[in-house]
Amino acid sequence: MAYFVKQVQKVKLKNATLIVGLPGIGNVGKIAIDFIVDNIGAKRMFEIYSDHFPHAVFVNDKNMVELPMITMYHKKKGNKDLLFLAGDIQPIDERSCYEFCNKLLDVLEKHSCKEIVTMGGIGLQRIPEKPIVYCTSNNKDIIKRYAMTNVNSNIYGVVGPIIGVSGLLVGLAKHRNIPAIALLAETFGHPTYLGIKGARAILMILNHKLGLGLELKQLDEEITKIEKEIKTKTKQLTMLQTKKTAKSELSYIG
Repeated sequence: MAYFVKQVQKVKLKNATLIVGLPGIGNVGKIAIDFIVDNIGAKRMFEIYSDHFPHAVFVNDKNMVELPMITMYHKKKGNKDLLFLAGDIQPIDERSCYEFCNKLLDVLEKHSCKEIVTMGGIGLQRIPEKPIVYCTSNNKDIIKRYAMTNVNSNIYGVVGPIIGVSGLLVGLAKHRNIPAIALLAETFGHPTYLGIKGARAILMILNHKLGLGLELKQLDEEITKIEKEIKTKTKQLTMLQTKKTAKSELSYIG
């Protein structure tokens, strides 16, 4: 099967922007993307399934099983087409990640995607009171477009390799001539910690730059719901992990 893309609705796009938030350190990107999708009422456009995802199913709150999948959502905001990539998992190894990112880029090229924004976390040894958001990209112009006083582009020496989709997609997009930027917020590096503050810091940037119209005060109200959903699925996935996988998670950036 490799990667199977199921189209849920047909949308004619023009110069779309893709925002990516998948699980990683502090689940910063996942928390942010799930909040955006719910808050602005984005609709499913594609569902992506793969035998390169974890060999398991999730049990949902209706006591039914769900296959692991990554979903692309769409929302029209003014004259802009916005796409949001969300999910509970990432590809399980290096080769799978490359294949997934290239498959995704095939879809984005077909639908005239003009830029990509990925989100993730930078794991610290402490809980940051006011998380700094760092950025890096494959194109200097996109850094200028997302420049703000609370976005630090001096990232060299701050992080090591950016592992997973949040980093690799930015690198591979360069070969497709798609400008891409990674927004990485400081968070606590413990695998069970949820980086709500880091997610909020990134959301404030995207809200300003993309005109999302988010009600950020609702993020605090939804924390309990978000924590329950993430912790339940994280617990299910943890049962599949070997000691080697668990060890690598501690140094994960993305």
